[in-house]
Amino acid sequence: MQEEKIEIGTQGIKSAIKHALKKFDALHAIAEFIWNGFDAGASRVDIQYQANEIGHISELRIIDNGSGIFFPQLNKSFRPFLHSDKIIDPTAMQHGPSAIHGKNGIGRLTFFTFARRAEWETIYPIDTQRFKQFKIEIQSDKLNTFMAHPETNSLGPTGTSVRFTDLTINDYDFESIKEFLVYEFAWFLELKSPFERTISINGDGLKYDFLVGERDSTDIRTNSSTFHIRYVRWNERLHDEYSRFYFIDSGNHEKAKKTTTLNNKGDDFYHSVYVYSSYFNTLTDWIVFQESDNSSNQARLLLNKIEHEDEFRDLLEKLDEYLYKKRKPFLRKRAVKFVKELKDKGAFPKFSLDPWDQLREKELSDVIQDVYEADPRVFNGLNSQQKQTFVRLFNLAMNSSERDNLFYILDQVVNLESEKRAELANILQATRLSNIIVTIKLVEDRFTAVDELKKLVFNPNFGANERDHLQTHIERHYWLFGEQYHLVTSAEPDFEQALHRYIHYLYGESEPRSIDHPDKNKEMDIFAVRWLKQTHEINNIVLELKHPKINLGEKELSQVKSYMRVILKQPEFNASNMTWEFYLVGNDYDNSIIGEIESNEANGERHLAFKGRNYKIYVLKWSEVITNFELRHNFILDKLKLERDKIATDKSSADEILAQGHKNTASL
Repeated sequence: MQEEKIEIGTQGIKSAIKHALKKFDALHAIAEFIWNGFDAGASRVDIQYQANEIGHISELRIIDNGSGIFFPQLNKSFRPFLHSDKIIDPTAMQHGPSAIHGKNGIGRLTFFTFARRAEWETIYPIDTQRFKQFKIEIQSDKLNTFMAHPETNSLGPTGTSVRFTDLTINDYDFESIKEFLVYEFAWFLELKSPFERTISINGDGLKYDFLVGERDSTDIRTNSSTFHIRYVRWNERLHDEYSRFYFIDSGNHEKAKKTTTLNNKGDDFYHSVYVYSSYFNTLTDWIVFQESDNSSNQARLLLNKIEHEDEFRDLLEKLDEYLYKKRKPFLRKRAVKFVKELKDKGAFPKFSLDPWDQLREKELSDVIQDVYEADPRVFNGLNSQQKQTFVRLFNLAMNSSERDNLFYILDQVVNLESEKRAELANILQATRLSNIIVTIKLVEDRFTAVDELKKLVFNPNFGANERDHLQTHIERHYWLFGEQYHLVTSAEPDFEQALHRYIHYLYGESEPRSIDHPDKNKEMDIFAVRWLKQTHEINNIVLELKHPKINLGEKELSQVKSYMRVILKQPEFNASNMTWEFYLVGNDYDNSIIGEIESNEANGERHLAFKGRNYKIYVLKWSEVITNFELRHNFILDKLKLERDKIATDKSSADEILAQGHKNTASL
């Protein structure tokens, strides 16, 4: 047995390791021992642990089937800590640049973070038929000293087993260690070059499928070569590995790797792309050099032989195109989710249920989604208040002549590339146009809905009945009686059900409600509410719709008054900030109705038949409902020059109108 000293003190070694590895703890140290196995060309690394009766890990082994540690090179591989090239077995060089990962002598000493003693048992080859084995011991309080036992003959095969005792990792359970290893090794296990690699823990293979968001494969062709592409998108960021292309030859040997152009875009689009082709067969020259980013020596293949070739450039362009196509639907989903989060957290302005307000909200949502999709970095690092300010700046710009100044806002957050500027300019122009188109379509569809109402009411050949046709059509288009209303009930629900839905909409309460009134089982045709939160007003409308064949009279007016009496009897319907408007609608009315309207002319409102403290009853003819709509929308008709005959419905029956009516964008 020989005792050798490493050329630095124990405390110096610990300080140097922590400085070199930066993010450094027991989990990283365990990972380093696994990487050491893969550095030695291992295809399998087994982790074995024993837990005592209270669940603490009492012993840990990491076993690999790599090429072992060469006894003649101990002085080079153990002694010159942190200032010489890592000893790389020539067989590992065949396994590609990703297989050379260990931290130049650091990995084997990091065990002091989780154990007080480490013992290596290793078998290495003398030649193809003969093997040697020996043991090395190091204690955490004497990291500058290793004990090497004399080597003896062995039957093989090669490999190394490291046993850690007197453990200090009681704060970790092995589930957390498994999770860490998944994020550390998933991309490497997926690489499978030149062979499939496995990591097992007490015999169970390390599973990482939960981390895979998408897999795909395709072929890319250049002028003279075909490249098979295997793509993996990761649900979360992996440890210390950028999104990369891995270039692999026809023998399944990784020859080089290169970061993709979609790193650090602020979008969580993490990916690995494995590129296979005989085109890479000629790449054979390896170098070992010092990388400035982590101060470690890693084997890399020189790409300078092909990086200026037209074919390789063409490949990179097509790979970029492929990734951008993959990224686009991913970003769209992320953008929709991002806008929803903004709304849930109150960053969006308040929009009413008015159709025009809803269009403004949709346009703002679409623009923010498009901006996020174009460059998510615009929103990176913003707190909740900043996001709210940002969204409202967008809203102001979208609703003024300052829309083009959005570029100035965006430039204050991130330097937009010229292509992104052009893309966003097109988005804003297209959004403005699409908003105009949607608005015109809404107006057209409102006129179509009124045209269909005329046919239902005035054309007996359409065969319209009160409940199935008129009532359903008005249920879809109750904006005829006012904007921004929310439908509470229609047709069948009685007053108790109506009250239940009403209270749930206003206050979120879902307990059953009861009404003590002889008319409580009556059914309102349409009952809708409008809650004006700015003024805390709650406006309610109740519609009683009659077939054109019915001439309205005292009977029909009494029916509406009975609805009013039920409502007045119930306290939940009569808060001080609530108002009620009842509409009785038919084709014509008799002298009793005319008398009611004339007696209320002093109130200065047309069609008013009854007035109380906070409730009114109106009686309208169907022709008056239609005329009121056309008067309100006449200015739009003039501005847009809509040709009424071209947007008139081509339906030939009431059933056909109702069957297709749900496609009308004005439908509520």
